[in-house]
Amino acid sequence: MYSTLPEWLSHLESLHPKAIQLGLDRVLSVKQALGVVQKVPLFIVGGTNGKGSTCAMLERILRCAGYRVGTYTSPHLLSYNERVRINGEPASDEALCAGFSEVEQARGDTALTYFEFGTLGAWQVFERANLDVIVMEVGLGGRLDAVNAFDADCAIITSVDLDHMEYLGDTRELIGREKAGIFRAGRPAIVGDPVPPQTVIDYALSIGAELKISGRDFGFAGDRQQWGYWRREDDRLVKRGGLAYPALRGANQLLNASAVMTALDTLSDRIPVSLGDIRLGLATVELPGRFQVMPGRPAVIFDVAHNPHAASVLNENLSSMGFFPETWAVMGMLRDKDIAGVLQRLKGRVDHWMLCDLGGPRGTAASDIAAMIAESGIPGSVACHASPVDAWRATRARAGADDRIVVFGSFLTVAEVMADYSRTPRTVEGDATPPAQG
Repeated sequence: MYSTLPEWLSHLESLHPKAIQLGLDRVLSVKQALGVVQKVPLFIVGGTNGKGSTCAMLERILRCAGYRVGTYTSPHLLSYNERVRINGEPASDEALCAGFSEVEQARGDTALTYFEFGTLGAWQVFERANLDVIVMEVGLGGRLDAVNAFDADCAIITSVDLDHMEYLGDTRELIGREKAGIFRAGRPAIVGDPVPPQTVIDYALSIGAELKISGRDFGFAGDRQQWGYWRREDDRLVKRGGLAYPALRGANQLLNASAVMTALDTLSDRIPVSLGDIRLGLATVELPGRFQVMPGRPAVIFDVAHNPHAASVLNENLSSMGFFPETWAVMGMLRDKDIAGVLQRLKGRVDHWMLCDLGGPRGTAASDIAAMIAESGIPGSVACHASPVDAWRATRARAGADDRIVVFGSFLTVAEVMADYSRTPRTVEGDATPPAQG
C-alpha cells in the first residue's frame, strides 16, 4: 500500500481509535493469519524500570558469543528503526515496510493499535533475518501486552513499581500480577526485583514456572573495582567473580546484570555463552538515554526517568558523581505520570528547574509543573519554556563550565534535546568538542 516508512507509520497511527488498548485477541488472530511459528529461543523482558538496560545487556552478550540477535524495544528516541534491531543495527526502512505490508495483508478487518501492528511487523522482520535468538521488551504491563502474544522461552521481570496505574492497577500487587503474565509453565521466570509482590510469586508457582528471585536464588556483591555473581543450582552455590562493572552507569545495573546472567544460564543448553562473552558484553554494552553522561563541560546527562522509582535511581546516580557547583534540570513530562512523585524524589538535588511544555493530549504544561514545585516547597529557581529545545538552549547559555545539566522526564524530552545536542558543536572555553553517543 505504501512505499515509505513515514507513510506506513502514519497508517499505523490511523487504524485504531485508541493509542493504547490492552488485550491479546486482535494480535493473536493476526499472528495466526500470518502463520507465525517460533523457531529460535525467545527472551521476553518486562518490568517497571530496567527493561531497556536488560535487553541491551542480553543483546550485547549474545552478540559477543557469535549469535545473530533480533531485538525489539520501545519507545524509540530518534527514529522508529531503533525499535527493531538486527545484530545491534536498526532495521532498514525497506525491511520494516516489507514486514508492515505482510501484517496489513493478514489483518483483514482487524483494527490493530500502533504498538500491536509494530510488534507483529517486527516479528516479520525477524522471520527474514536468519536469527539465532530473539529479545523482546514488553511495552506496557505484560499479561495483555502485544509482546505476550509470543511465548517466552525465558521471561524476565526487572522491577515492579507504580506506573501506568490507569491500566495496570494502583498497587504493586495488582501491577505485579499483570507483569507476571509473561511467565510460561515449565519455563524459566527470572525476577530481578529483590522484593517482588507476592502476586508475582503466587502466579509463577500456580502455573509451574521455574521461578528464580534476586537475593534468594541468585545475586551479586562487589567493591569499587569489581563485582561477583552467584546463583543456587540444586544444592550447591555457583560463583563467578572478578567481573568488571557494566558499561551502563548506575548501581542498579548490577541488579539487571545478575538477572541477565541467570537468564542466560537457564538456556545454556540451547544458546551457551562463556564467561568471556559475558565479560566482554557487559564491558561494551551501550544504551542511549539511560544515565548517559556525555563528554565535555558542563557535564550533560540524558536519562529517560519518568516515574518515582526511576527518579530515585537517577537521584542516587547523581549523588555518586562528585561535586558540581550547580545542577540544572531540563524537565518535561506527560500528564499521565506521577509528576509530583518524581519531583519529590529529586528534592534538594536540583538548583535550577528549566521546565518545558510537551505537546499533544498527554503533554503537561511547564507552568503546571512549576505550580507543583511551588506547592511542594521544592527548592531551586524555576523557569518555563515552550519546548524541550528552548529549555535546553536557555540552560546551555546559563550553566557554568563546572556545572552539570540533567535532561529527563520523558522519552520525548530526551529525544528532542538529544537531537539538538547532536547537531550543535559544544564549545567550552573556546575549545570545540564534537558530540558523542553512548
